[in-house]
Amino acid sequence: MSLYDRILAASDVKRVMVDPADALPGRAESLPVPERHEVLGTPLRGEPEADGSYGNGGIGEWDAPLHAVILGGGCFWGVEEIFWQVPGVHSTAAGYAGGYTPNPTYEEVCTAKTGHAEVTLVVFDPRRVTLAELLATFFTAHDPTQEMRQGNDIGTQYRSAVYTFDPADTEAAAAAAARFEPVLAEAGYGPVTTEISELSEAGNGWFYYAEPYHQQYLHKNPHGYRCHVSTGLSFPADG
Repeated sequence: MSLYDRILAASDVKRVMVDPADALPGRAESLPVPERHEVLGTPLRGEPEADGSYGNGGIGEWDAPLHAVILGGGCFWGVEEIFWQVPGVHSTAAGYAGGYTPNPTYEEVCTAKTGHAEVTLVVFDPRRVTLAELLATFFTAHDPTQEMRQGNDIGTQYRSAVYTFDPADTEAAAAAAARFEPVLAEAGYGPVTTEISELSEAGNGWFYYAEPYHQQYLHKNPHGYRCHVSTGLSFPADG
């Protein structure tokens, strides 16, 4: 087998979701989480429960009216950068979700043996920016038809995903995907492959914060890697 064939074979393996029984065991201890967002100056995590643990899928509790959604559109460095610039976004954080390995490391996620996708937690003020507006930004910022990849980034960790915290938001995400799909089809793209579900029903139901060096990575490394495989298409206007 040639080197090229071996690379293709490895890529194909990474595009297959790991069986939960075969996922890496992970660890009980969570990775450290910085207190503040490097750009916005806001907390990266909500308030803990009385026993010091973090509920709500690991993100803690945020004061009303703040709302949260988790978005995966390829490498989380670039996705997070897009959303911290959106007016009305209160905080963002890079992390892992949708898989089975507890408290995974980046190196473990890259093996495709955790089931996790690279994702961005987006906490926003719905009085200033709506979920619908965020979803329009999300679907046009990447190619939601590329299953288990974004451009040259290949593997389950790069899959398109929306994880929500209540059924109404799940329905809104599914509706947004359905609205964008005809636009994609007219331009010659295939169907939307975005994984859409409540976080509680995705993998082990948890969001894990990525290592501190991943948080706001492109603010700290402005010439760093960006993988925005956008279709260049516009989200359809209301009406």
